[in-house]
Amino acid sequence: MNGRPLAHHHPSPKALRAAPLLVASDLDRTLIYSAAALGLAMPDAEAPRLLCVETYERKPLSYMTETAAALLAELAATTTFVPATTRTREQYGRIHLPGPVPEFAICANGGHLLVRGESDPDWQRTVAGRLSSQCAPLDEIRAHLVRTADPAWLRKERVAEDLFAYLVVERPLLPDTWVKDLTGWADERGWTVSLQGRKIYAVPKPLTKSAAVAEVARRTGASEVLAAGDSLLDADLLLAADRAWRPGHGELADSGWQAPHLTALDERGVAAGEEIVRAFLRGAVPPGRAG
Repeated sequence: MNGRPLAHHHPSPKALRAAPLLVASDLDRTLIYSAAALGLAMPDAEAPRLLCVETYERKPLSYMTETAAALLAELAATTTFVPATTRTREQYGRIHLPGPVPEFAICANGGHLLVRGESDPDWQRTVAGRLSSQCAPLDEIRAHLVRTADPAWLRKERVAEDLFAYLVVERPLLPDTWVKDLTGWADERGWTVSLQGRKIYAVPKPLTKSAAVAEVARRTGASEVLAAGDSLLDADLLLAADRAWRPGHGELADSGWQAPHLTALDERGVAAGEEIVRAFLRGAVPPGRAG
């Protein structure tokens, strides 16, 4: 024995209270919003002030309300806050969230676990092993996407981090049955399909945000996990959390997706992002301290 507790050791209630709370959240259309996704339903004079948190090609791209930004800074200072995104590391690097820089961040839908900004090599090896043993190779999936997509509605075809593929499409021209057919074909090969706005993602099933969050929880000794997300690619993360929230927009809302520990918010757009951070902060208050 080396003096360390066994994996099944149950910490004391006092230790549990001292253990960090882990807050894992999707970013796009959950915490941050493009101009097209803001969903500002109120008169212009009543619209909230917005903080730009991402610039792309020297132009502002993503926003939070100033109130949400202040609340997130408070949350990040008092919990282990983990951004969990399908974005590549390069795309994530454009985002500048308020508050301290997160020690951990999840990119490429769980393909990369950033620790103080650097991708963790042990995690990369773990992911590579799971993908090679559990699902069809990326090249096969990509070839099928390119072969079956119609140039009439396909705008771009991309591979992210050599882990998964996605298409950028003209949504109004996309046939209703195409995504359904692709989903069935991909499922047989161990892949998941998700339609988010103008993007169609094909992602290996073992490549999940929840697996990466579980690794962060293991490393930090987190006693509880709170999570939020809006898309099908977030469902595993929300299911694995102790408490979870989803906004009133997105794939999960559109399909009526539910779970016993999930709060489905009515708010849509950037207002939902603000409400999610409020919910995280309320969830971070220890019992007996509220009020």
